[in-house]
Amino acid sequence: MSIDRLWAPWRMAYILSNSGSAPGASPSDGAQECIFCRFPAEGPAAYETHQILHCTQQAFVIMNRFPYNSGHIMVVPRRHTADLMQLPDDEYRATCELLRVSVDIVTRELRAHGCNLGMNLGRVAGAGIDQHAHFHVVPRWNGDTNFMPVVGDVKVISEHMQATFDKLRPAFAQLSSASSPMTQTPPAPRGPHGF
Repeated sequence: MSIDRLWAPWRMAYILSNSGSAPGASPSDGAQECIFCRFPAEGPAAYETHQILHCTQQAFVIMNRFPYNSGHIMVVPRRHTADLMQLPDDEYRATCELLRVSVDIVTRELRAHGCNLGMNLGRVAGAGIDQHAHFHVVPRWNGDTNFMPVVGDVKVISEHMQATFDKLRPAFAQLSSASSPMTQTPPAPRGPHGF
C-alpha cells in the first residue's frame, strides 16, 4: 500500500508551535487556551503573524490555517462563547455585518464565483475549535473541484495562504482607513453583489 503525500508547508508552524495550554494548566489536564481569544488580544503588531485581516471591538476576520479551499477565512465574535445565541444583540449584529462585508470582499478580491458559508456548532458537528463560535467563508470557483478528493482522498489548495492574505489585506484595511480598527464596526460594503 502506498502513502499519498500533499505538500502543506504552512502546517509546520502549527506542528512546531507550543501546546496552547492555558496559563497555569498542565499538559495532563487537557485545558487549552482559546486562540480566538488570544490572537486578537495580542494586538495589531501580531495580526500578520496570526493572519488577522480585520479586527473590531466585537468581531474579527482571520485566515483559516487549515483551509477547505484557497481563501478560506473565518469571522469570529470577540466574546468567548460556544453558543452563538449567548451573544448580546449588538455583538451578534456586528459579527453578522462583518460576515456580510467579508463575503463581499472575498468574492470581489479573489474573483470567486460563489461562497460556502457555515458554522459548526459543537464537536459532533465538526467544529475544530468548539468552545468559540465562528463562521466559515469558503470561496468557490467553477471548476475548483477535481478527481483528487474522490480518487486520492486529498484536497489540493491552489494558492499559498500568505499570497491569499496579501491579496485580501488591502481590501480589509480599507474598512479601517477612517478610524481605528479596534473601535469601529465595518461600514456597509459597496460591492457588486449588494451584500
